[in-house]
This record gives sequence, C-alpha cells and structure tokens, in this order.
Amino acid sequence: MITLGNVSKRYGKTWAARNLSFTVEEGELCCLIGPSGCGKSTTLKMINRMIEPSSGTITVAGTDVQDVPAERLRRSMGYVIQSIGLFPHMTVLDNIRVVPRLLHWDDTRSKKRARELLELLELAPDTFGGKYPVELSGGQAQRVGVARALAADPQILLMDEPFGALDPISRENLQNQFLAIQKELHKTIVFVTHDIDEAVRLGSKVALLKEGSLVQYAAPEQLLSSPANAFVKKFVGLDRALKRLSRLLAVDFLHPANSVERRVAPELLEAEFRRLEGSDCARYLWVTDEHKRLVGWLDGNIKTGSKVNMFEDLVEIDLADMSVRPDSSLKQALAMFVQQSVVCLPVVDDERRLQGEIRLADVLES
Repeated sequence: MITLGNVSKRYGKTWAARNLSFTVEEGELCCLIGPSGCGKSTTLKMINRMIEPSSGTITVAGTDVQDVPAERLRRSMGYVIQSIGLFPHMTVLDNIRVVPRLLHWDDTRSKKRARELLELLELAPDTFGGKYPVELSGGQAQRVGVARALAADPQILLMDEPFGALDPISRENLQNQFLAIQKELHKTIVFVTHDIDEAVRLGSKVALLKEGSLVQYAAPEQLLSSPANAFVKKFVGLDRALKRLSRLLAVDFLHPANSVERRVAPELLEAEFRRLEGSDCARYLWVTDEHKRLVGWLDGNIKTGSKVNMFEDLVEIDLADMSVRPDSSLKQALAMFVQQSVVCLPVVDDERRLQGEIRLADVLES
C-alpha cells in the first residue's frame, strides 16, 4: 500500500505538486493523469525519492520512505519509462538481470528469472535472450523494459508513460498483455499516462491532477459517471458512455453460439434453422470445421426447402473484420457491429475456435 499525506513539491514560487493526499491499495493499479505540467511524473518520482518532496509524507506498507536509504528503496520497486532505458551494450537477458545482480542473486537464479519473464511477455527466450536492444522493435523493447522492472519480483511498479511512444496497434496489444499479467501477479502499480482512454481501460483507480493539485481520485466508472467538476467533465470528454464500454469485456456478455459443423446432414441443418426462427440472432448460423474453428456463417433468411446442399450459401468470414476475442472490449465490439451492420458477432479464441456470440442489444444496454 502506498499512501501520500499532504505531499508537496515546490520549485521557487512554482508548485509542481500541492498537498496531494491519496492511497493506492495493495494490488491496485492507479493511473496518474492530467494536462502536461500538472505534476504526474513529479508525483511518481517522489514515491521512490528520485525527487524529494518539499513537505508531506509518503509511506509504503506503513514505512516512511524517508526512513529507507534511497538506493535500497529504488531497488525494491520496479521502474519503467517511456524511452525504455535499456542498456545498448547488454543483451536482453543481461538487461533484465540488472537489478537481481545488484541484489547479489546468483547467475543461475537471475537467468532463470529472466527467461521466465520473457516467456510471460511472449518473447521466446532462445530467440530474444541474446539480442541487443538495437535489434528489437519498439513493442519488443518495451516488453523487455517491463520484464526488467519485474525481475526482482517487486510488489510495487512505477511506470512513467511506458506505452506512450508505441504505434496504436503495438500499444493496444501491450495493454492487453499488461492487463493479463496484472491479473496474474496483482502488483501495486502507479502508472503515469496522458491518455484518458488508457487510464480508464487500465486503472482500478484514476488520480486526475491539475496544476499540481488533485482534482478527483476515483474508480474509472465513478470518474465517468460522476465527474467532480467542469474541468473533469471536459477532460474526460463527451464520449463518456463509449469510454465506459472499454472497461467491459466480451467474455462477460457471452451467449451460447448457434452453430453447426460444416459436414452436418441437410435435414439437420434445416431443423436448426427452424429452431432459430424468432430469436434475436435468427439470421446467423455460425459454421465450424471438425475442430470447432469458425469458417463462416449461413443466412437464416434463405429458403431452405429447395436446397440440397445449403452450404453452397456459406458466407466466409474474415475473422479480422467480423469476430472478437473473449478479452475484446465492448467498445471494440461496438465498432465492429457498426462497421459490419450486424446484430451478432462470433467470439473466437486464438485458434479460431468458436467460444460463443455477443449481441448488439447487450452492448446498447450496458
């Protein structure tokens, strides 16, 4: 648990942070957000004493950080920055092992930990372990930066706009991966971002700052539904309802899928169409192969009686354009509903296996 009590930082007559008081509970991810120059990074750096506060107290698990030698304090926390900060003369494995070696871990233990983290972040150790930073893409380098922050298994992670320099696709992929890792590891994280969508999506709490002062500290849902004042309302934006959808996942709105295997007998196919008559998604009968992988769909509105082989009417699916994953947000799903002008979407896993379907009506009611 991290607690800030009336923490301020002043440079001459300028307040970088003013009387900040809030608590980040154990296992929470707190996003610090606000306009440029509002004190986000200053606040983050006061937690590990890279910047010393002018007044106030910061405690970690009940201990005042001023009572802990700065070097030991920083080595007890993971730290990730936007520019990654990998050492160019070190391999990926050696970059990850920096803090464990400073803590005098033996080589066997530190190498094992580095390989475990590469696997966790979906970077094959045998492929990437011996590479140098210059040989990595931006997304790969940022994952190595996260792995290095986790190397000594700290309970606290400090992250200063870690995904800010990535392209939109890499950024979204890394956000998904980061959420999955946090769900597994339950670290206490303070995360600086300038992107309200990122804060709403990742944070369990959001601290919105303005000119060094805390304007609102709340769960994302509360920030969106009950902005504290006009500044918060404007900063969050007019699309608050859409932002809320980014917090909701397809897996939580999953319905059993209406589906048949491609080789099913024609009479069984006709019976399935009759069963669907009158249902919300009567038009869509998903078709799978023998391994339950989605291959397309059949239109429930076709005249079935005269068909000998109705699979000649199979509509093949480009999964990138007409399917979502269980961990896709309802905001992503809504965009696809609108793009494809459909009321049902199939949900598939990484192997294209059909998991179920989601319905537009559920999204609109959320």
